[in-house]
Amino acid sequence: MRYKKISVTAITLIASLGGFLFGFDMAVVSGVLPLLKDQFNLSATMEGWFVSSALVGCILGVAVSGELTDRIGRKKPLLIAAVLFLFSALGCALMPTLNGVITSRLVGGIGIGLASNIVPLYISEMAPAGRRGRLITYYQFALTLGILVAYLSNAGLLKWSLGYEPTGNDTGFAISRLTTEVWRLMLGLGALPAITFLLGLVRVPESPSWLLQRGRLTESSAVLSALGRDMPSNPQPVHHDHGSYRELFSPRWRKALLIGLLLPLFSQFSGINAIIYYGPSILNDAGISLSNSLISQVIFGAANMLFTLVAVWKVDSLGRRPLYLAGTLGAFLSLLVVGMLFKVGATTGIGLLIAVLAFLACFAFSIGPLKFVVAAEIFPAKIRGRAMAVSIMVMWIADTIVGQLTPLLLRNLGTPITFWIFSAFCIIAFVTVYRLLPETKGKSLEQIEADWKDEHDTDVYNRSLSKKSMVKKTY
Repeated sequence: MRYKKISVTAITLIASLGGFLFGFDMAVVSGVLPLLKDQFNLSATMEGWFVSSALVGCILGVAVSGELTDRIGRKKPLLIAAVLFLFSALGCALMPTLNGVITSRLVGGIGIGLASNIVPLYISEMAPAGRRGRLITYYQFALTLGILVAYLSNAGLLKWSLGYEPTGNDTGFAISRLTTEVWRLMLGLGALPAITFLLGLVRVPESPSWLLQRGRLTESSAVLSALGRDMPSNPQPVHHDHGSYRELFSPRWRKALLIGLLLPLFSQFSGINAIIYYGPSILNDAGISLSNSLISQVIFGAANMLFTLVAVWKVDSLGRRPLYLAGTLGAFLSLLVVGMLFKVGATTGIGLLIAVLAFLACFAFSIGPLKFVVAAEIFPAKIRGRAMAVSIMVMWIADTIVGQLTPLLLRNLGTPITFWIFSAFCIIAFVTVYRLLPETKGKSLEQIEADWKDEHDTDVYNRSLSKKSMVKKTY
């Protein structure tokens, strides 16, 4: 079997469209919701269900993604995700009823859940060791780009619809979509990248790592040859059986699992959602006049995207640990200053804006992207899909918890203490990474797996010696 030559950069760009759609689909609702509320006179319950329907879909998608990727590969579930994105965008644009639109959002959420796990996993297995961190970080960059494009398209379509003047040749459908239901165009615009994602996936190969695990050595070698690489000199043992969650939770992988759970947890408890939520008011307090709140979202979205390029630039040269340690320390100090400025009432100067942008910078080059990079590297191929699914599930659950707790914290404890709580989580993340996370830059996935096994075997041996020593002392 032979595959056409294809570069790992092209594969990464195609796969990262899943991240773009992830970011676009989650952010576009910010411009849609006010229009939807006015048109359908939504109750608070229906408003919450419209927003959370995609999140429910995400949880469902992540829940099945681990089983899918370990059983049928990485490419097929990505194709499923692309089809779900397309159906969701078209459904939101064309479904006549609100329930139909909400169902379409739930379908899109399932696609997001699949993509949020499988895309970084797939890129990690296609990338060479020396570029793996950078290529996985492109996924986070694409995600932030999707958020920014959603903000820009929302603002542009809204302005267009407000200035639209119907002519005699317009149909009722066009007038409806461009004026009273412009939100359908906002949501339906996602069909364009979804089609591109689907067509691009048809051209990419299956993961050579997964093929090797399934015993399909010839196909794995053919994929690596198409990428311009050779088979590993000492390939991992072939596993014809499927990995299990019991194996994932075994003592051998306990430390890796702990890291895979804590990093996405810290990413949500760092305060990023509170910063984004307070973005418009913070800019206004800093003296920047904004006639439309969407513009403030664009500014913060652009900052988040641009600072992610620092991670793309340095993750494979400096390494994961230095970037994460620097980012969490910087985020801790920035949030400390933000809380202090609110405490003393100094919210009308440029200092608050600088502190917020400093936090965004630190988050964007470390806490945000590195959870994906690390989680995609530290687990063995046999259970990597399931492990990533558990890790990303923690991210979504933490996101839900923070979304519910933040308003309560702000109301009951006040803004300064709320930001100081978030800063405390950043310093906890710093200590955790300093003590637990090994450096993985430049190492192959096979070498990282072997290192974990060696560390576990060494720990078991040392505990055995300790027990023998205690027995001798007893006698």
